[in-house]
Amino acid sequence: MCVGVGLWALRRTKSTRDFFMAGRDLGIMVTGLAVFSSQMSGFGFVGGPGLVYRMGLSSAWMTIVAPLGFSCAFFLLATRLRMVAELRDTISLPDAVAARYGSERARLLTATAILLGVVGYLGTQILAMATVLREVLNNVSFIPEVSILTCMAIACAVLVFYCVTGGILASVYTDLVQGGIMIVAAVFVFFAALNAVDGGMAGLATTLITDDAEAVSPWGSLGMLGSLSWLVVFTLGTAGQPHVITKFMMNRRVEDARRILPVSAVGYMLCSLLWLSIGLAMRALVIQGGHPELATPDEAAPQFLQFHAGPVLAGVVFAALFAAIMSTADSFLNLGAAAVVHDIPRALYGRSLKHELFSARVATVVLAVGSALFALYSRQDLVALLGAFGWGTFAAALVPVVAIGFNWKRATATAANVAIVTSLVVNFGVEVFGVTLPYGINGGFVALLLSTTLFFGISLGSPQPAIDPDIEEVMDL
Repeated sequence: MCVGVGLWALRRTKSTRDFFMAGRDLGIMVTGLAVFSSQMSGFGFVGGPGLVYRMGLSSAWMTIVAPLGFSCAFFLLATRLRMVAELRDTISLPDAVAARYGSERARLLTATAILLGVVGYLGTQILAMATVLREVLNNVSFIPEVSILTCMAIACAVLVFYCVTGGILASVYTDLVQGGIMIVAAVFVFFAALNAVDGGMAGLATTLITDDAEAVSPWGSLGMLGSLSWLVVFTLGTAGQPHVITKFMMNRRVEDARRILPVSAVGYMLCSLLWLSIGLAMRALVIQGGHPELATPDEAAPQFLQFHAGPVLAGVVFAALFAAIMSTADSFLNLGAAAVVHDIPRALYGRSLKHELFSARVATVVLAVGSALFALYSRQDLVALLGAFGWGTFAAALVPVVAIGFNWKRATATAANVAIVTSLVVNFGVEVFGVTLPYGINGGFVALLLSTTLFFGISLGSPQPAIDPDIEEVMDL
């Protein structure tokens, strides 16, 4: 299906506006399902259950706050970004940031932050796809055992073909199909998970409490401060996720935003049933002796679907999961390619690269390979933790600059630039040097706190900046 959608989208992709913005012609259902699907994907469907299996209910604070996060993002940015896209014909988020602050340096740093965050988050998608693919192939009798490296190579090859041909258009229409499938499948998986455990819901709760009561407490094994840091990053941080907020610039009409929000929020809430139920069920099954101990927590979802869900349900979820991962990876590749061929050259040289559409496709290939290598050799051994790193990078860099900056006229370009640099230094410093923060506090939370504090402090200590009249009118909405 993904290959077919990619070839169909190839025929409709005639310009960089089509490749990066889907021609700004998406309907309500397409945009709504694309927004929530790009946020869930491999991060939620592979990493989420793995994190619940390992840490208990700690990661519930990532997912139960999603509707609030969507609401904040839509309220702060949906109308404003769509209006800026209409007025300035923007094809990327750094375009909009440059228009808001009147600064090419802000464009450059925003593009750099997106590019670096894309590597971490795209690596999440590739690692998730490879993890699921290995589980499937290694249970086929006539295929010899396949390594994770081989599966990553296969995943990259398929992903690159899909993304190079279809651009963002292929991604959003794949999201339309797989988002609908996953909403329905998640409900069925929830009941399958309860039926798989001896004693149903009561048996699951009794088993988990007897084994480790802390894991099923409100804060899980991570503890209160660590869980609350995730809550902040995954609530406020939604308004800084470029793969989410960039889609606010793609819908057909400005007034559609109020109808897109319920589709995204409800869809994510229902899909969260899969995140939580599989992780808890697999943990209970292992304790009860109904399933062998998992080699890695990320195997929770693939192995549950293979051994404890019916073949039809497992097949549907696996197919939709692959589609979800590919469409989300396409979104990230699209963002990264825009940064490389459009935003960074415009900031440095005042123009985009020649043959921009062809260059975008070449950049897509390079980014896919680079992200796969990052995921393979990252210090993080869990899909969800790698995804949390990418999420935190985006949140700390872009929440002050975009979510606050498009709603506060005192915000200055200097403050935006300092906030982005600070967020990148903190996030990548924690990752590269393997820094473990006390009480399980997420590094992205610390980076977001520092970048936002500096953003406010520098802006308040600077003169009121001049804002272009058309942008000021948008901010007054």
